[in-house]
Amino acid sequence: MPLLHKIAAVVIVCAVVLGLALPGERRPREKAPAAERAGNTSGTADAATAAKASGAPAPGGSASPSASATPTGPIPAAAPGAVAVKANELGQVPVLMYHRVVKKPEMSLDRSTKELYDELTRLAKGGYCPITAGEFVSGRFNVPAGKHPVVLTFDDSTPGHFALDPSGRPLPDTAVAIIQRVAQENPGFRATATFFLNKELFGLEGGPAAVALKWLTQNGFELGNHTTSHPNLAGMSEKKVRDEIGGMEDRIFQLTGAHTATLAYPFGSVPRKEKWARGDGARYSFQGIFLAGWRPSPSPFATEFDRWKIDRVRSEGKIKENDCTRYCSTAWLEYLDKNPDERYTSDGDPATVSFPKIAEDRLDGTYRARARSY
Repeated sequence: MPLLHKIAAVVIVCAVVLGLALPGERRPREKAPAAERAGNTSGTADAATAAKASGAPAPGGSASPSASATPTGPIPAAAPGAVAVKANELGQVPVLMYHRVVKKPEMSLDRSTKELYDELTRLAKGGYCPITAGEFVSGRFNVPAGKHPVVLTFDDSTPGHFALDPSGRPLPDTAVAIIQRVAQENPGFRATATFFLNKELFGLEGGPAAVALKWLTQNGFELGNHTTSHPNLAGMSEKKVRDEIGGMEDRIFQLTGAHTATLAYPFGSVPRKEKWARGDGARYSFQGIFLAGWRPSPSPFATEFDRWKIDRVRSEGKIKENDCTRYCSTAWLEYLDKNPDERYTSDGDPATVSFPKIAEDRLDGTYRARARSY
């Protein structure tokens, strides 16, 4: 087994031993173990374009409304349509984490092409609508009423994620082609995902890499930063942390002319000082950072949400390895199906945040102007 995957396995096992939250449990985030808090994320677009497209501010800005503008008094009533679909925009959102996609898995983090197709089809049939990591962090995304947002993230930019055939179309067994296939077979399932990039860039170099990245951004997919060489940032100096992140950002910008909006921590390992990863002047400035933990993320409108420690769920079946019977995607999706009141359900209006009155104490006050309850 390659060294990177051995390290990843050790991190995951340690997280389980330290005690991760059971499905449905929400522990105070500051008490969560380091491995659970670690994460991965990325976004695409240069500052102005990303802000205009998703409603998010340019990198370096705040994605939340100003606290000084927070209204007081009773929260207005939710629209009848929101009530009819039992909207709960303070519910949990699955942010799924994928690594290699291959025909026949060889390592624990691999997913077969069939497993990816089956899981995406399950999501589509279950009423989930994919959004990008950048959109999720911004709190501005358009999901139809009664549907549930899901964030599909792919780490390490391996060849199985994306490649073009001679005619300029995605190769059939790549993640991108599978996502597009599921979208074609299930109207309303959006063909999008966020790819957290390392220097390998799908095994491409030079011109082909630039063509591939531009194809992705022009066809509704998002790019994110996952550092240059995928190191453990936890024990590194400030200079090395900034060089790893900034070096990858420089390359992405050189190839696409756009900056990323989000970062993914390799192995979910957080630097000694988190501010080193959040921004470095004009070189990089993220809107959010994703972890590698084993639970769905709180809603971006909930008080529990921390844009610098966004939880993700490993895509995997209910197997014994690393306690996937309780913490991997199959188990969590089953849990949310059985407990729909805990899942994020959209009201269909990107300008409002609708939820049951009983959940009002979970609302982040900076979103009170958009709040509607029933």
